[in-house]
Amino acid sequence: MRDRARALLIDLDGVLRRWDPAPIIAAEVKYGLKPASLLETAMSWDIYRPAMAGEITDAEWMRLVADRLPLPAEEAAAAVAEWQAYRGEVDPEALAFVREVRAAGRPVAIATNATDRLRGDLDTLGLTGEVDLVISSWELKAHKPAPEFFEKACLSIGHLPKHVLIVDDDDRVIRGARAAKLVGYRWTGPEHLPYLRKVLDLPE
Repeated sequence: MRDRARALLIDLDGVLRRWDPAPIIAAEVKYGLKPASLLETAMSWDIYRPAMAGEITDAEWMRLVADRLPLPAEEAAAAVAEWQAYRGEVDPEALAFVREVRAAGRPVAIATNATDRLRGDLDTLGLTGEVDLVISSWELKAHKPAPEFFEKACLSIGHLPKHVLIVDDDDRVIRGARAAKLVGYRWTGPEHLPYLRKVLDLPE
């Protein structure tokens, strides 16, 4: 029988933090941008990857996004600033699960692809004291699903990969984690929390 997981790595965006699409839509409508153009521009691999890998700052990344928008420079910068002012919301059920895992004596780390803005966001969201550890791609200089990210994450949380459960909303991350011998679960919502409790051998 498979060993039970003894530690939890949980993703931030799409798991612990959820996003209301209204602010991005409002900014795009206000400045006459095509729907989804802000996010699509930001996720362009040639600028997204260095932002997540700690090669450029969040401010530099957002300047690159603004430079690519079909707007005068001042309007482009204003559109990006209005979009970025919203920092998301905590998913209450995911947070309750984190608290339950920690209460049972299992260490929990946020393990996320992020920029140097992450620590400030966690403070804003009230999440800084809710986990034992924050594992950031920007700080590691390696991003999910790179094998070195998972290796460093397991070393940081102090458990062998086979004893670490990672919960993430990205299929590529889960595949990469499983290849690195972690226990991977793709998050689609709280409906499978009973299963995750069993994986971590939490008390009934």
